[in-house]
Amino acid sequence: MFRDYKKNLAYLLTLLIPLFLIFAQTFFSPSLKSGIVRTVSVPIQIIGFPLKELRKILYYHRTYEEFKRLKQNEDVLKARLTGLEEVIRENARLEEILHIKRRLVYSSVVAHVIGRNPSLWSSSLIIDKGEEDGLRENQPVVNAIGVVGKIAEVSRKTAKVILLADPQFSVAALIQRSRESGLVTGTLQGLCRVRYLNPEADIQVGDKVITSKLSSSFPESLLVGEIIQIVEDVHEKSRECILQPAVSFSQIEEILVIIK
Repeated sequence: MFRDYKKNLAYLLTLLIPLFLIFAQTFFSPSLKSGIVRTVSVPIQIIGFPLKELRKILYYHRTYEEFKRLKQNEDVLKARLTGLEEVIRENARLEEILHIKRRLVYSSVVAHVIGRNPSLWSSSLIIDKGEEDGLRENQPVVNAIGVVGKIAEVSRKTAKVILLADPQFSVAALIQRSRESGLVTGTLQGLCRVRYLNPEADIQVGDKVITSKLSSSFPESLLVGEIIQIVEDVHEKSRECILQPAVSFSQIEEILVIIK
């Protein structure tokens, strides 16, 4: 029993003496104290390591469940943000359409695109307005940028619009800068041609083309597109130009039907 007592006393002194030496600043130099601290900290780190790992295991499940909950909340917030951004963009497009509607002296109807023909993506589209809304064949269709096309077929609640680039489409137009008149017709390549121009007409690449007052269906001064190429043919009695439509047909979502 006496041996056990001496052994316990030795263990106690082993722990107390280093602690006493750490705080005895008047007797020991800082370098000696730091060495003692490093020596004592090693067994403490060895003993504390498994305890630290055990704590990680115990708290892992709770932390992981919290992570999953926060992740779900993040996904919900992202979905809501995407929805809000789409609403803001739609409101901006509708505001542009309504701005054009207020400027026109004609009656008009705002419609949404609800269908397209995949094989004729740049030729036609279906809108959600029809005879009940006052739509008739050959009525002009525009958006905030310019000419889109015209009504080709009408049912009670829907209508088909042929686009500016469709070969069946044509509209009287003029070069805005030089006031030269011509006829804009669609092609099969998504572009248009400006035909029947005077052979000596003052035309340049980059000229804007607008609807003419000679048009039987479109109001004048609506933007049609921009000249991107002048076709030279010495045997022809008139000039032709290639026109890039102002409207991007793949991005049309809302349109305005002008009702005369």
